[in-house]
Amino acid sequence: MSETAVGRTARARAAAAGVRTARKSLGSPLGSLVVIVVTVLWTIPTFGLLATSLRPKQDVASSGWWEVFVHPDLTLSNYHTVLFEGGFSVSGGLMPYLVNSLAISLPATLFPLVLAAMAAYVLAWVRFKGSDTVFFVIFALQVVPLQMALIPLLRLFSGGAHLGSLTIVPAVDLSGTYAPVWLAHTMFALPLATFLLHNFISQLPRDLMEAAVVDGASHFRIFTSIVLPLCTPALASFAIFQFLWVWNDLLVALTFAGGSADVAPMTARLAQLSGSFGGRWELLTAGAFLSLIVPLAVFFALQRFFVRGLLAGSVKG
Repeated sequence: MSETAVGRTARARAAAAGVRTARKSLGSPLGSLVVIVVTVLWTIPTFGLLATSLRPKQDVASSGWWEVFVHPDLTLSNYHTVLFEGGFSVSGGLMPYLVNSLAISLPATLFPLVLAAMAAYVLAWVRFKGSDTVFFVIFALQVVPLQMALIPLLRLFSGGAHLGSLTIVPAVDLSGTYAPVWLAHTMFALPLATFLLHNFISQLPRDLMEAAVVDGASHFRIFTSIVLPLCTPALASFAIFQFLWVWNDLLVALTFAGGSADVAPMTARLAQLSGSFGGRWELLTAGAFLSLIVPLAVFFALQRFFVRGLLAGSVKG
């Protein structure tokens, strides 16, 4: 065995030992106590948010949410107001914005996931001249601040790109559509997604890939039949992060979608619920709790893949 192989074996054993130690620590009484304390600290504010959203306006204005244990006067009128009637000084409910958030978040998660998976496979297993340079350039794009790219990208969408009298990129009228938000989120997510998926895909067994090539499988067949099923944990992990980022985003949505009910997401609407002076907490907490339901459902649906994706590659040489 070569020195490199020995080093890889040693690192693999050390990583495996670290994973086993972490699991034993979490399984010990002290580890269980830490998990319980962290869970309680995370649950208390969430329960307070739920309790406030279920209390009448006068109770929210006069006492804290913990009074719900003494005076459990609960109502669903706040949710009805937020969803179908509107909030402070703004007409219209939250339901159209909730639909917009889904229409933005789902494609803005799938587009970078599909493109990054294909790019990661090509950079990992289809060797060509300059492939390493391309990978490092993609990796380096992560240092570009999001805030710095928003205005140039907005001007590119609205006015195109010109070099003197030569039009490099024509102006495209995308106002009033979801397309600018999809494109922006896809562009900003691709560098990190390609980097993470490349590291996972490059660790797949070489013997498996070579056997598929010997059997006459094309790159498309290898990618769809071998790589994608094996990369399900990594894909699910990134999908969770990307969905949560897009769902909770406000800056990109305001820049490219504006505040109209046609394309604006729920975060833009939530910013208007409390009014100019921070009142109507019962409506704001109801809207905020509604915004938690979908991300929680996505996380719990994919959590088994999420844990496997985080640990994937930690025991490989």
